[in-house]
Amino acid sequence: MVRLILVLGDQLTDTVAALREGDPDEDVVVMAEVADEAGYVPHHPKKIAFCFSAMRHFSEELRDAGWTVDYTKLDAAEAQKSIGAALIAAAERHGARDVIATRPGEWRLIEALEDLPLDMTILEDDRFVASHAEFDAWAEGRKELRMEWFYREMRRKTGLLMDGDKPVQGKWNFDHDNRKPAPGEVDFSGPMQFTPDEITEEVLDLVEARFGGNFGRLKPFWFAVTREQARRALTHFIKGGLPKFGDYQDAMLADERFLWHSILSMYLNAGLLDPLEICEAAEGAYKAGDAPINAVEGFIRQIIGWREYMRGIYFREGPDYARRNVLNHQRKLPDFFWTAETDMRCIGQAVEQTRDEAYAHHIQRLMVTGNFALLAGINPFEVHEWYLAVYADAYEWVEAPNVIGMSQFADGGIVGSKPYVSSGNYIDRMSDYCKDCAYSPKVKTGEGACPFNLLYWAFLDRHRDRFSKNPRMANMYRTWDRMDDAKRETILSEAKAFLKRL
Repeated sequence: MVRLILVLGDQLTDTVAALREGDPDEDVVVMAEVADEAGYVPHHPKKIAFCFSAMRHFSEELRDAGWTVDYTKLDAAEAQKSIGAALIAAAERHGARDVIATRPGEWRLIEALEDLPLDMTILEDDRFVASHAEFDAWAEGRKELRMEWFYREMRRKTGLLMDGDKPVQGKWNFDHDNRKPAPGEVDFSGPMQFTPDEITEEVLDLVEARFGGNFGRLKPFWFAVTREQARRALTHFIKGGLPKFGDYQDAMLADERFLWHSILSMYLNAGLLDPLEICEAAEGAYKAGDAPINAVEGFIRQIIGWREYMRGIYFREGPDYARRNVLNHQRKLPDFFWTAETDMRCIGQAVEQTRDEAYAHHIQRLMVTGNFALLAGINPFEVHEWYLAVYADAYEWVEAPNVIGMSQFADGGIVGSKPYVSSGNYIDRMSDYCKDCAYSPKVKTGEGACPFNLLYWAFLDRHRDRFSKNPRMANMYRTWDRMDDAKRETILSEAKAFLKRL
């Protein structure tokens, strides 16, 4: 009897577990564009277009490889609202009851599949370096689940940048070399861009008609939508971007949206690229003398370190993780996260870039928009849903731990040993955002005072009971305590007034 092989929109890999288990001579691959997945948050139109176009291209590749593919487009008469409904409809069309699926990356989809009235076989997603069991074994009994220690295990397992049982050049981490401020000019052309083909143009018309009101600009659309294109984008980055990626990975420039970043995460998270092929390409550049160790190690750490670690945390902590809020932050997300209409130039720049590109790099996310949200006491679930909606690479398994844990400290310190907060000085040092801003990071109180300065001290004061004994924050509290009472009162009063205006 025919079996159905479910392939989701972020499983676009011909070796994904469900396809390996299937038989192209007998089984039917089911792929579906459904309203629930396109709309459970107001996704950026570029992300929806990327997913649908990549899915359609992948379905054609499967057909060329001999598979029978039951593909439902969003605007088809037989389109269903949910993945579950699409599976049930396909089962009726093909007289099937058995379904093989690869475990989804979000709890809501896992639970939806488990509740279907079909004979479901759900296989583990083994496109990652660490399985759930391996991560749990590493985490078991540890008082602190620090990424650095997990990352070293992944280096040992993969052999990447290893010299026997020791790291190459005798160090695990070269992050100290990767904090250079923004340079005067950028000599990399940015990510490889692709002209939409007929399939993509059809998708763009659909997305414009159905999701044109969502936050974000659909065009110009230049993303890779096939594995072949994604591999070309990888080669382009390794040659032109990787050599200086390390030095300037934390830098920000108003007129340079991509700097030396790879812009590969959306392809990796959708399945068009494999994590080890990316890392091995980077390692190959180091071995050939084409990229320095600090760039290659920092890049590889993002993939086999942070990415794998975030997935482990998400599944270990369970379905309620995205709702955690240990700091009890309840303020609503300000409108300027959607409009970019704010006198804070750093926020405006980050939101404008996000609107136009469905992309911002990790420091823009962590130390600009994320830092502000944490200092201002924004409800972390609202922050989480914003990040999930606006970025083309955002899937809950990787986005939620980055936001709830790393950015907003809403998990109480599972991911981070301290909150990632800073005053305006950090943004001034790492960017050119402050020079034309209505506020000055050098002004601490009064007219023109940078809101990040005011909110930074107000945050520390508000959460003193929780953080004052944290050894990594002791100096901050000593500085606060050395201020005279009148200065502290002014800072708190002006911070309160700013938040009220939000």
